Parts: sequence; structure tokens; C-alpha cells
Amino acid sequence: MSDVVNDVSGQRRIEALDELTPELVADVLRLIGEAAAVDGQPAVSEQGRLQLKGRRAGVRHVLLRGADKELVGYGQLEESDPVEAPAGEFVVHPAHRGRGHGRALGSALLGESGKRLRVWAHGGHPAARHLAQVLGMSLFRELRQMRRPLADLDLPEPVLPEGVTVRTFRPGLDDEAWLAVNAAAFAHHPEQGSLTQRDLDDRKAEGWFEAEGFFLAERAGEFGGDTAGETAGEIVGFHWTKVHAEQGLGEVYVLGVRPGAQGGGLGKALTTIGLRHLADKGLPTAMLYVDADNAAAVSVYERLGFVTHETDLMYRTES
Repeated sequence: MSDVVNDVSGQRRIEALDELTPELVADVLRLIGEAAAVDGQPAVSEQGRLQLKGRRAGVRHVLLRGADKELVGYGQLEESDPVEAPAGEFVVHPAHRGRGHGRALGSALLGESGKRLRVWAHGGHPAARHLAQVLGMSLFRELRQMRRPLADLDLPEPVLPEGVTVRTFRPGLDDEAWLAVNAAAFAHHPEQGSLTQRDLDDRKAEGWFEAEGFFLAERAGEFGGDTAGETAGEIVGFHWTKVHAEQGLGEVYVLGVRPGAQGGGLGKALTTIGLRHLADKGLPTAMLYVDADNAAAVSVYERLGFVTHETDLMYRTES
């Protein structure tokens, strides 16, 4: 379905689509890439870029074209969270900024969401902060990107809880079990906790995916307490690493511990195992993302030598 949601005196045309053609996907990715080269990071997240291909339930694409019909702006709206307001991201090509296109795109996303919207400003650039205020949105969430050097990595030998061993992910065999543990570990996290088999398949199909950098922790015996009776071989934690080869960065991509297996040092051990893996690949720097209000996690990462590199900001409407 296609809707023209704005047409201002021939200056710009905004169209909302449920699905993009392969040609449009290429155009949008090129726009995102050219903007990222100027801004320092993509304005559309990895999940948003993966959602460009094919029809996705709850996802709408907003295209902004200039007077000459050139694609100069892109926005995406995702309405998958049953509780929170729809989430949006948008970007205007650097060569076409300062002409009101950003405000027009933001207003279009507000209209598509029914004036109920959360929107990311990756990198927290002043212009993005100003635009959020112009659109009547207030700061809601801060996501820190933290980094530490991997050269001469000097971390204590990882100590796993009794009965726990670590192995690497087996694509196709571990998918269902990992998705279940991921959902449990991130039940509080709307983006990560809602990953589906399709989302996992999308990531496995990316050129950066390496099963050798995806570590799973299994408990050989039974848990105590609320998880008593669980059979041997259950996944209790994981550390999925990612390599950004062009930037020379290794990422703590996703790190999770299953509820009931927390508090025994498993998270720290898995972090160390992943960092050693990234260091062994010769990468000079490690990075990760963590919510600024997750004081416990921030403290753990700071003790491991991470410092804040930049901050992504999420704004939302008050309604």
C-alpha cells in the first residue's frame, strides 16, 4: 500500500509504503551510507536496515523526494511493541539539509504514528536534538556506546560457575533454544527481547556473521531455586560478538544471562571470553551499547576498562 502523505508546492513529495522494491532498497541504503560518512554513524540502526528488505508486519517506510524526484530523505516506523509507542528513525541526505526536509519527515512519521512516537537520534547530534524539540518531543532514553582498547588485553582468567561450560553456536541446531533464552534474558528490552527466527536468519545471512564468535554457556547439572528440574545442556547465557572489519572494531554484540543463572559471575566470564576472542583476531578496539540508566551493567563494563565514546538519544511524544 502506498500513501502520499505530504506534497508541498512541488518542493518535496513524501510517500509511505509497506514494502520497498529492490531498487528502492538500494537507493535507501546508499542514502544511509552517504549520510553516515558525514555524520560518523548510520542514522538508521542495524535492525532498521535489515527491515528494508521484504514486507515486515508493523513496518512502514517513508520516502521523501525533492522537486526533481531525487530521493533525499528516508524514515522508518515500526509498530511491533504492543505497549510502547511506535519507534521511528529518519535521515536526510547531507547535501539536502537545511531546507525543512527533516522537519517534514519527522512530521510525516508523527502523522503515521497517530502522534504517538519514539524516535532515535543516533550520536545525539545537536541538530537532531533541536529537531526533536521542534517536533514537540522530549528526551526518554540514553544509550551509551562504550569502548576499550584490545591491545595488550590483560583480563583475569574467566571463572565459570560450577557445572557450566562454554561452546560456540551451531546455526540451525541452536536457533530455537537461543531465541528462548534471549527472550527471557531481555524480557525488559523491547528491541532485543522480541527477536524472531526471521530476525536471527537475517543476521546469520549477513557477511559479518561468524558462529565461532557466538559463545553459548550451558549448565551440565540442574539449577537450584526457581529453575530446579531443568535438564542438562540448557543454555544459561551467551555472548555474541561482531566484527566491524572496516572500522577495526570488535563488538560485544549481545550479552545475556538467563534469569535464575545470574549473580554467579557468568556475565563477566562470558564478557572476558568474547573480548579475548576479538583480541585474538587482531582488532584494536572493542565496543558495546548499554542503557545509561542500567547502572549495574555500566559499572561492570567500566571495571573492565570501557569508557563512554558517544551517546544515542531517544525522544518521544508526551501522549
